[in-house]
Amino acid sequence: MIPAPLPPLSSHPGGRFRRALAFAILLFAAFGIYAFLSVGVFMAREDPLTSADAIFVLAGTRVERPLEAADLFRAGYAPRIVLTRATAEQATVHVEKRGIRVPTDFDVAKDILLGLDVPERALITPARIHDNTGEEAQTLRGLALEHHWRRVIVVSSKYHLRRVSLACRRALRGTGVEIVMRSSRFDESNPERWWSRRSDIRWLASEITKHIAYSLGFGL
Repeated sequence: MIPAPLPPLSSHPGGRFRRALAFAILLFAAFGIYAFLSVGVFMAREDPLTSADAIFVLAGTRVERPLEAADLFRAGYAPRIVLTRATAEQATVHVEKRGIRVPTDFDVAKDILLGLDVPERALITPARIHDNTGEEAQTLRGLALEHHWRRVIVVSSKYHLRRVSLACRRALRGTGVEIVMRSSRFDESNPERWWSRRSDIRWLASEITKHIAYSLGFGL
C-alpha cells in the first residue's frame, strides 16, 4: 500500500503557527524600531501657535526659555509673561553667608526679559518657590483663575513638553483654560535624531522616566 502524501507545510498546524510567530516577531520588531526613532518627536510635540492671554515660562533654564518668551511677547502673541522661580542649589546659601551674592536663574531670566524691552509691568513673578513641574502647573491654575485667562502659551524645552502638557492639563481640568505648548527655538536638542547626541539621550531618558511617573499620578 502506498502511504498517503504528507500535507503541504503551509497547511500543517505546526507550520501555520511558526509562520504566525515569525510574522508577529517581525511586526513587533518593526514597531520597536519605529518607536525608537519617533520617541524624540513624541516627547517634543508642540501645538500650533496662536494668541493668548499670557505666556507662562517654566523655570529650568537661564536663557533659552526666557528668550523664546521675549520673542513671543514682542511678536504680539500675549500681553504679559509669567516667570516662575525654582528651588536654588543648596550650596548657594553657604556662599551667600560668606558675603557673595549668587544670581538665581530667575534673576538672570528677568534681566534678559527686561533687557529685551519687555516692560516690567508686563511681568508676573509669583513669589512661590517651585520644586517640580507639578507645582508650577498649580501656580498656572491659580493665576489663570485669578485673572480670568482663557488661553495660555506655556514655554519650555523640547523634551519637557510632553510632561508639562500632562501636568498643566491635569491641573487645569474643569477650568476651561486652554494651553498652547511651545518649545524654545533656542533649545538645540534634535528630536528627529535624538540618538545622535549624548546630551539628547540623557535628557530624553530622564524625561521618559518622569513622564511615566506623572502618568501614574506622581509629581503633582
